[in-house]
Amino acid sequence: MSEYDVRDMKLAEGGNLRMEWAEREMPVLRLIRERFSKEKPLQGVRVSACLHVTTETANLMTTLQAGGADVMLTASNPLSTQDDVAAALVSRYEIPVFAIKGETNQTYYKHIHAVLDHKPHYTMDDGADLVSTLHKDRRELLESVQGGTEETTTGVIRLRAMAADGALEYPIMAVNDAMTKHFFDNRYGTGQSTLDGIIRATNILLSGKTFVVAGYGWCARGLAMRAKGMGANVIVTEVDPLPALEAVMDGYRVMPMQEAVKYGDIYCTLTGDLNVLDKQHFETMKDGAIVANSGHFNVEINIPALESLSVSKRLVRPFVEEYTLKDGRHIYLLGEGRLINLAAAEGHPASVMDMSFANQALGLEYMIKHHAEMEKRVYGVPEAIDRNIAKLKLEAMGVNIDVLTPEQAKYLKSWEHGT
Repeated sequence: MSEYDVRDMKLAEGGNLRMEWAEREMPVLRLIRERFSKEKPLQGVRVSACLHVTTETANLMTTLQAGGADVMLTASNPLSTQDDVAAALVSRYEIPVFAIKGETNQTYYKHIHAVLDHKPHYTMDDGADLVSTLHKDRRELLESVQGGTEETTTGVIRLRAMAADGALEYPIMAVNDAMTKHFFDNRYGTGQSTLDGIIRATNILLSGKTFVVAGYGWCARGLAMRAKGMGANVIVTEVDPLPALEAVMDGYRVMPMQEAVKYGDIYCTLTGDLNVLDKQHFETMKDGAIVANSGHFNVEINIPALESLSVSKRLVRPFVEEYTLKDGRHIYLLGEGRLINLAAAEGHPASVMDMSFANQALGLEYMIKHHAEMEKRVYGVPEAIDRNIAKLKLEAMGVNIDVLTPEQAKYLKSWEHGT
């Protein structure tokens, strides 16, 4: 296979071993792969995927391939690629991959165009860069695209905005909004992997530190819970009164960011918006403050503003840049402001990605069957798929639950019974 772009094919064996390790924790996807191998529901379908190139993603790609799909993969973030996994997919499975950890933005978009050259029938996105590039720069390919899936909150927000503007040219399934995705992947996966990235990058002790979590969506809830569990004093900042109230009731201090910067030792943004940490915040932060981001794009931290306040910067550890401000204070930026859980660590544990990628695989199968009747808008994952994934996951974990008796099922559907 000549068409691919990875760092070093000699890394493939290590990638194979790590893929095998992840697969042990992905029993639901394994069951789907076994069925796909027999039924071939994706036969003849071209899929262009723009996802974080990790061991878990690799197992999704092999599942789609087992179902008959012709798959190409590129990275959804310049710092999230695991180079050994990219090499393994090319070497062992002959899946074309265009991804190199640390690639420039120019190379990043060149790689997106490379997978679009595949003339996909379906797109699989994480952040909507593939979809937006297709709509802006490669519109000649839209005629053959029948549908797509979206993995993350930021991408769903962008795609719903496109649909509202009448700009979306094909149906998208919001995998992110499945209960088995955002309840578990976002909360437990992001919570653990974000702390993992921060600790790997800095080797700091969290206990006793003041940890500021920007936002209180599902990802931020998970991070706040994990930071609190590690002994940190957690402050939450929010703009929406409902999650702000929830954070208060969950036992956290809630205040505006301009107030929080008086206390914070560590900051992490998880909002999906831009300039959440801005110039006025850097001007107030204490010496030695650590700032990180776990939202999809690196715009949540206003890095140009930080640079404008600084007289110098240097890399003091891998993924840790020290900015020296004009007044002598130091602020430490982790992972260039990109997803810290993938920049400095390995991303979510395979066990939670098992459910997320089961939604991707089954969502794609559903769209292939039903795309002709779907409109050009964003759809949720059908409840039957969501519940089936939860059921399979429980079975894999050895957990049994009750079943309604006929009498109970009848009662729940009736309206005649009262007090």
